[in-house]
Amino acid sequence: QILLERGVTMDLVVGDFDSIGFRPDHPNVVDLPVEKDDTDMMAAIRLGRERGFRSFCLYGGTGGRVDHTLANLQSLLYLRRRGARGYMYDDDFLWTVMENESLTIQRTVEWGLFSAFSLGDRAEGIDETGFQYPLENAVLTAEFPLGVSNHILEPEATIRVRRGALAVGWQLAPLSE
Repeated sequence: QILLERGVTMDLVVGDFDSIGFRPDHPNVVDLPVEKDDTDMMAAIRLGRERGFRSFCLYGGTGGRVDHTLANLQSLLYLRRRGARGYMYDDDFLWTVMENESLTIQRTVEWGLFSAFSLGDRAEGIDETGFQYPLENAVLTAEFPLGVSNHILEPEATIRVRRGALAVGWQLAPLSE
């Protein structure tokens, strides 16, 4: 309902709808059983991939239960490893996953926050340019949050990871603006 109120067009609405208590009024609803192995988000991602989608915008994947937020970050890695890209939005932050690649992002707010976290034991050969705290050939590990709360200084900033997977997120302009 929130997405409809904000004018977001959805291709599919997938879920068991147990947490919202009603079935959404949408022409493309896929009902899932409550008892299943996948989260609703992962089931939606799998269905989207089966239908040929390669880019996924995930809404409502943060801010609820922490276990589901972590599962949704893992789902972004699932997509990346299958040649697709997922973007997970909350009110003012955007997350994606990168692996053995470079990504250039646009600064969307002055002094905008940026964070990067290893999605495995370690990610190596990390360069971050255009940030308050640049990195050159650095290592991020899952045991120490070195990549949290950097700031984007330039109109474009680039992060590169030569070996490993990173969850990266950056601040967006608030939805109310």
